[in-house]
Amino acid sequence: MKAASPRTHAIRLLARREYARAELEHKLLAQGWAKGEVHAALDELTAAGYLSDSRYARSLAAQKAGRYSVRSIAAELRAKGVGRPEIDSALAEAKIDDDAAMRALWVRRFGRAPTGEREKSRQVRYLQARGFALSAIFKLLRAVERGDLV
Repeated sequence: MKAASPRTHAIRLLARREYARAELEHKLLAQGWAKGEVHAALDELTAAGYLSDSRYARSLAAQKAGRYSVRSIAAELRAKGVGRPEIDSALAEAKIDDDAAMRALWVRRFGRAPTGEREKSRQVRYLQARGFALSAIFKLLRAVERGDLV
């Protein structure tokens, strides 16, 4: 069932979760609303405080902190259409330490040194998929193999 207006539809979507403006615009345009109507509705919602890219960025950064790298979180926010100032502000507020996050994630997920090359590759892929740099991953695994971490 199509909502009475793009504003109404946007409010229904925002009631479920936060959205970036560009992401919400894309959803509304896909529903068949005219671009002018969508822009007017989103401007109104932004002015009323219902829609905020900076709030969305802070929310996503807080949600992903400790499980994903800063690089990965920033890339996801850029893909959702969030601007650079909002991304920088959200990441600074979240105070994400990539090394500590990667170490904690590795301990939670694996907790022991890889027993062979296959296991090591699996651990490397897991951490890479969360956006951590390959050099940092190898540094962590070398520390584990020396017994400095566990």
